[in-house]
Amino acid sequence: MYEKLLRYAINHSDVETFILKGPHKKNAAALPNTLSVNAKGQIVYRNRSKEIGEFDALIVTKTEIYFVEMTLVKSVTNLKRRLRKKRALLQTVFPKHDIKALIVLNDGATGIKQLPDYCVVWVTKPYNAMPIFEHLASVERNKLRPFERFDHVKLGNTSRLQIENFNYYGTLAWIFKKLRANKALLNMGFLTSKTVTRYVDLFTKIYIGYMDATEFKRMVPAYEGAISERVVVSIEKEHTNELLLTYFMAHTRKNLDKVNLQGGEIKVVKKDPFGISVTEVAHMERQMDESHKFSARDIEGIERILGEHNAKLV
Repeated sequence: MYEKLLRYAINHSDVETFILKGPHKKNAAALPNTLSVNAKGQIVYRNRSKEIGEFDALIVTKTEIYFVEMTLVKSVTNLKRRLRKKRALLQTVFPKHDIKALIVLNDGATGIKQLPDYCVVWVTKPYNAMPIFEHLASVERNKLRPFERFDHVKLGNTSRLQIENFNYYGTLAWIFKKLRANKALLNMGFLTSKTVTRYVDLFTKIYIGYMDATEFKRMVPAYEGAISERVVVSIEKEHTNELLLTYFMAHTRKNLDKVNLQGGEIKVVKKDPFGISVTEVAHMERQMDESHKFSARDIEGIERILGEHNAKLV
């Protein structure tokens, strides 16, 4: 599909730039704090050493940037949150462009009508890889045709794009401080403002304070696992747009648990020791002092505030 998109971009009058990747781009390490193509040939946005966004293709017109998502999965329900994060990232680094998505799906995919209005959907015939497998297993497999490279003014690298600087951790800390300014339990007006909503879509979770281990155990007496000295409290945005509380327990620098307490159930997920959440929690803990400490009663108050917000979404 990428090869077909490349040819489409060359022949489509509105397309100004199509970003090259894979074998069309020379191998290079991904650059920090910008959009680039990594050593695997993928278009990625890298924050320091962590990749926070990957794009199947990027198509640029005079006023729009289309990021491409191609999937063989029949249901697109799980796509929505991923789309929201990627769009918010591109809106942040390309503020002068209208960011849209081109979704390429197999015929028979469900949930297309649930996709946001910034999505353009192309439906293809189901992909059949069997002829390729048969070729690889045959005696003809060594008869390779030369790789076809394209040389066209519309084809280029990410260095062509004018990318705005984005301080990932600085923005997280700025939102945290504004949400808790003047000893507020939660500045909901700021959290739901247009700018911060975009950042919530990008980060998927916003940190708001912490509880000590004793207070967390008092709030959740049924919790049987190890509790870290500080339990970091965050607000996470679900694919339904609901805002829910999530808790993080850093037992060591690389040992991080994510705890959800929804519907009376306790769900604990071990986070990737090399993932972005580990570095986020470590950074945000350094921003927190005694004034950012929550009691169980404070958490009840925040739950009420978020519940009122979520009720308006129905």
